[in-house]
Amino acid sequence: MIRIAHHSIYAHPLPEGHRFPMLKYEMLPEQLVREGTCQREQFFAPTRILDEHIIQTHCAAYYKQLKQVSLSKKEVRKIGFPLSKELIERECIIAQGTLAGCEFALKNGVSFNIAGGTHHAFFDRGEAFCLLNDQAIAANYLLTTKKAIQILIIDLDVHQGNGTASLFRNNPNVFTFSMHGKANYPFQKEVSDLDIPLDNNTKDNEYLAVLRIQLRRLFTTVKPDFVFYLSGVDVLKEDKLGRLALSLEGAKKRDEMVLSSCFERNIPVQCSMGGGYAPDVNLIVEAHANTYRVAAEIFE
Repeated sequence: MIRIAHHSIYAHPLPEGHRFPMLKYEMLPEQLVREGTCQREQFFAPTRILDEHIIQTHCAAYYKQLKQVSLSKKEVRKIGFPLSKELIERECIIAQGTLAGCEFALKNGVSFNIAGGTHHAFFDRGEAFCLLNDQAIAANYLLTTKKAIQILIIDLDVHQGNGTASLFRNNPNVFTFSMHGKANYPFQKEVSDLDIPLDNNTKDNEYLAVLRIQLRRLFTTVKPDFVFYLSGVDVLKEDKLGRLALSLEGAKKRDEMVLSSCFERNIPVQCSMGGGYAPDVNLIVEAHANTYRVAAEIFE
C-alpha cells in the first residue's frame, strides 16, 4: 500500500502565468481515486514542518528572510515569482509531506508527495520556483535521527538537481545522481556525485538503456538503505520546458525500473513529483499517474 502527501494548499493561487502547472496537484489525486489506483484514505494532509528541520539543511539567515518575506529584488527574481507568506507556508507544508512520507516508507516500502521535488533550492537561496529543498531536508532528517546511513537520491527530472548537488557535495552519506538534459536549465551546472547529461531529443530506447546500466551500478556500489526518487515528467517530448523526447510509455518504464530496483532490494523509497509542463495538463496528469500505477503494482 502506498501513502501520499496531499493538501489543498498545494493549489494555493499563484501569480498569473504560474497557475496552469499547479492544476495537476488537484487533478492527479482525483484521477487516481476515480480509476481505483488509490483510495482516499491513502492520502494525508501534512502539517507545517518544524523550523529545526529546515535549518539542518538551509541557512538560518536565509530562512529568516523567507519567513519575513524580506529577500532582495534580485533574490526574488532568481526564484521566479513574487513571494508571499502563503507561498512560503506552502513550501513548509510540502517539505513536511516529504519528511512524513519517509517515516511511512521506512515501515511500508514506498511513499509519495503529490508536490515536492524542489531541487533548485540551495543552502542560502532559492531558484527556479524552489524555496526549500524538500528531499534534501528529509535526507538530513533521516541521517540526523539515524534512520538511514547511506542515502541515494535519484533525480530524473529533465533539469539537473543543482541545489541538491550543492547541498550534499561534501557529504559521503548522500549520493546524488542526476540524469538530465545537457542543454537545459540550469545552464551552469553544479557537480553531482554522478551526472548523466543527455543530448536534445533523446528518445526512449537510449534513455532507458543508459538508466538501466547506471541503476545497476549505483545500487551495487552505493549500497543505499534509503532512496529518494524525483520523478519529473518534463522528460516527455511534449514538454515546453524540456528538450528530451520520451513517450508516455517510456516515462512509465523509467518509473518501473527505479521502483522495482528499490523493491527487489527491500530499500524504502520516497517519491516527489517534480516538473511537468506540457501544454496539455491532462497529459501531465496521465504521466504522473503512471508513476503511482507502477508503484501500486510493485508494492501491492
